[in-house]
Amino acid sequence: MPDIRSTVAIATAVNARQISAVSVAEEALARIAAYDEIQPQTWISRFSDELVLAAAKIVDARVVAGEVLPLAGVPFAAKDNIDVAGLDTTAACPAFAYAPERSATVIERLTAAGAICVGKTNLDQFATGLNGTRSPYGAPRNAYNLAYVSGGSSSGSSVAVAAGLVPFALGTDTAGSGRVPAAFQHLIGFKPSKGRWSNRGLVPACRTLDCISVFTHDTRDARLIDSVIAGLDDADPYSKALADLPRAGKTIGVPRRDQRVWFGDSESEYLYDRALEVLGKLADVIEIDVSPLQEAAQLLYGGPWVAERAAAMAGLLLDNPDAIDSTVRAVVEPGQHISAVELFNGIYRLAALKRQADVLWDKIDLLAFPTTGTTYRIAELLAAPIALNSALGFYTNFVNLLDMAAVAIPAGVRANGTGFGITLIGPADTDRALLDAADAYLAKADLPSPPPLDLEGRMQTVKLAVVGAHLKDMPLHWQLTSREATFVGAFETAPTYRLYAIADSVPPKPALVHSEDGAAIAIEVYELGVAEFGSFVAEVPAPLAIGTVTLADGSSVKGFVAEPRAVIGAEDITSLGGWRAFINRKG
Repeated sequence: MPDIRSTVAIATAVNARQISAVSVAEEALARIAAYDEIQPQTWISRFSDELVLAAAKIVDARVVAGEVLPLAGVPFAAKDNIDVAGLDTTAACPAFAYAPERSATVIERLTAAGAICVGKTNLDQFATGLNGTRSPYGAPRNAYNLAYVSGGSSSGSSVAVAAGLVPFALGTDTAGSGRVPAAFQHLIGFKPSKGRWSNRGLVPACRTLDCISVFTHDTRDARLIDSVIAGLDDADPYSKALADLPRAGKTIGVPRRDQRVWFGDSESEYLYDRALEVLGKLADVIEIDVSPLQEAAQLLYGGPWVAERAAAMAGLLLDNPDAIDSTVRAVVEPGQHISAVELFNGIYRLAALKRQADVLWDKIDLLAFPTTGTTYRIAELLAAPIALNSALGFYTNFVNLLDMAAVAIPAGVRANGTGFGITLIGPADTDRALLDAADAYLAKADLPSPPPLDLEGRMQTVKLAVVGAHLKDMPLHWQLTSREATFVGAFETAPTYRLYAIADSVPPKPALVHSEDGAAIAIEVYELGVAEFGSFVAEVPAPLAIGTVTLADGSSVKGFVAEPRAVIGAEDITSLGGWRAFINRKG
């Protein structure tokens, strides 16, 4: 069996008759059935096994007859705002559901090339959201950590690919829906230029901005899908003739450091800095003023384009508003009251911002942004659904408004198993050049493999740096062992700390204090469950506290810090390099 995660491998093997499309379909159906025990909410509807196998038999017959099919026998999924004949289109709203008479153009082109659609995937209702929790069919969870969001609105499609159920799946992207889920689940999220792929048969979110997108595990597959789908479709008035513009890729623009927003997530900041180090080996990386892009992004939900979303669901808003998810309705309803004057003023402002953005391309070849500044647990998103969703779109919302192409690529694995990614962005029609740049980055980055899938609900853990009495063989180490803490390793802090022996402390304890004229201090890092961490923190006595400690490699963990009063009468032992050396000196 070829790699079930690879479109290219499957199509190559089926065309060579090394394996049958039927056997590939059987394997995919088995994987889907098994994963249904974990996340049935990945799907909204599926074809029966019999129909999938019948379609596979037709592909095998075509191959035997001598056809060479670019996607021979490749199973795939489609987001349920894309028409697939034989399955209802719901846009994750049962009251909206309809039975399409024919498939969308992209589906017709894929099936003509030998691909086999197995079903329709879940989404944030009406593709309004970047998190994946806004669906009456349930919230698809991150395949690598079930406590976290999958990203949306193309939630089910991203999970189906991440979990290895199908090698590729179609999503859509208006504000980042084809990129954010890719970042969170270690995938490629290819968002083509507007009009490159036909939107005929797509339920619109913002019709002038929408792009159908694809999730894959590598850029080879993204290229292959693009080669099948891309091209003019006279039935779509927003479709355009195929064009591929070169970009040298020698100069990469990134946000100025003071314009980077991390929402308190130091791990994202660290991983982005590492990505920039890699890019710096491939090209000149220059900081640019991205305020025009950020202002444009605000127009999507804070400007008149909300009216375009309202137009797409006008009938339901008027006749059956309660059928709409409450958060989606809260986002879209204001669009009903936006005047034509406001709309035209928004169009004028966007034109001015686009002119400013286009000037950027005179001095840079592409942009490299974080795909998102952070990620969230599902429980967090449900508690603050609009504010946190807005945070997820901080680096994505401007792209379609300013008519840019983009490809989201992996750029690191978080401690919780979820992914961090960057997005390469270029002018319209630089799609292939962006994929080339993605290849260059991925070849140089040498990223770790994604972790195993989360099949049971990963226990949430926290890494804790200890510096004194909690070190191994020290008097308070039992407070860690009694909580089944796992030793991660011995490390040093960044050279920005001073260490003091607190006066009259029983048992003896140190105080770790941040200082620009400090030194590297020896520490040990342990990992313990969130609940155990909470109970541990509750026992930490003043003037000590738990804060964030920066390690020598630039990463951050939770760890012991101290209030200023801790150094009153204390001995500065920084020069010893660590608490253990101080204890040994005393002994």
